[in-house]
Amino acid sequence: MPKSRSTFTTSDLSRKSGDIIAEAMRAPVTITQRNKPRLVLMNIEDFERLRAHGDTRKAYRIEDMPDELVKEIEAALDAYERDTKTDAA
Repeated sequence: MPKSRSTFTTSDLSRKSGDIIAEAMRAPVTITQRNKPRLVLMNIEDFERLRAHGDTRKAYRIEDMPDELVKEIEAALDAYERDTKTDAA
């Protein structure tokens, strides 16, 4: 049996779908097109686990931003200004 790999081309996908699916059941498989990664094929358990730990970032308008986040940003800006002045001296 050929050595398994985790990257296949779109051409491979049409010719070797069974092999690629078998590999994707073990570990995520990258599908490339014109030498660029385009897709990832993975088993449903891995996908559900990733989805459950999805992106928790949030975007706010300044008017709606929580006070504690405003304080964090102000502290970061103050630290940046202090560092910039120290570097310039």
